[in-house]
Amino acid sequence: MTAASPWWTPHVHADRRPLLLARNRIAARVRAWFEADDFVEVDPAALQVSPGNEAHLHAFATEAVGPDASRRPLFLHTSPEFACKKLLAAGEPRLFAFGHVFRNRERGALHHPEFTMLEWYRTGAPWTGVMDDCLALLALACETTGVHRVTFRGAEADPFAAPERMTVAEAFSRFAGIDLLATVSVTDTDRDALMAAATAAGIRTAADDTWSDVFSRVLVERIEPRLGIGRPTLLTEYPVAEAALARPAGHDPRVAERFELYVCRVELANGFGELTDPAEQRRRFEAEMAEKARVYGERYPIDGDFLAALEIMPEASGCALGFDRLVMLATGAPRVDAVIWTPVAG
Repeated sequence: MTAASPWWTPHVHADRRPLLLARNRIAARVRAWFEADDFVEVDPAALQVSPGNEAHLHAFATEAVGPDASRRPLFLHTSPEFACKKLLAAGEPRLFAFGHVFRNRERGALHHPEFTMLEWYRTGAPWTGVMDDCLALLALACETTGVHRVTFRGAEADPFAAPERMTVAEAFSRFAGIDLLATVSVTDTDRDALMAAATAAGIRTAADDTWSDVFSRVLVERIEPRLGIGRPTLLTEYPVAEAALARPAGHDPRVAERFELYVCRVELANGFGELTDPAEQRRRFEAEMAEKARVYGERYPIDGDFLAALEIMPEASGCALGFDRLVMLATGAPRVDAVIWTPVAG
């Protein structure tokens, strides 16, 4: 079997170049869109004392060596979220960033170890406002490339159509026959109840599964394959246990102001009404790191400065959108690395 030519080979670059130039055009229009709405572009540092505190996200670790040869651990961030929220606390009311972010153990058609996250925040805005932003940016990208119908791996969607809006509980009921909220309380989750419901629905479970493990398996196997078909889907109101950085919903504290945007089964964006309670945020981070230690035998530091910033951060809503995935869908590229200028060596 002949090895594929590297991306820098002239004939390979010639094939990729139209997609990369389209990426630049989309980025320019996105910047103009935000700036027209009085957003400020910021450039968060990638090196942080904590890469993020989600149990199943894996970071790249390094260390800083001082002039006196002292050493301290640092990480490449998995998201610019902590830095952006510190800027909200500092007084920036509306900001956006094209942040290079880094996630270990991730590579495939939809994943790359270094990728671009488009992240933005609106202070004083409801989380529905950033949902509308997502839809506008999807339409803007497709308008830029002249795409009227997005296709990916046999799925199609109209990027300009009004979205399907569905809560996570509605999706579990519709696609798996599971009453999700019967397994969730304000303070806890019922692993056994969810496992029994999933088993009854024909979904594989294991004796050592946690509630979160079963939740994720139902989501991946039964729900995500049905999202974003024909039109975009906004999947909303995740259980609080699956929304570590989002505030609880006012009408039901069992669920959070978290949503994800799907197009052609592809998760494109993840948004929140932001949690600003530092004590609750610490509790959630500690629970996430305990789970990480249990599963992977490691944990990441908690950024005390971030928790301190939450004490003065105003109410806000924010969103993280996979910019490479957006470009991939808007150009018809088969993989995200086809629209990354210099992919990481495999």
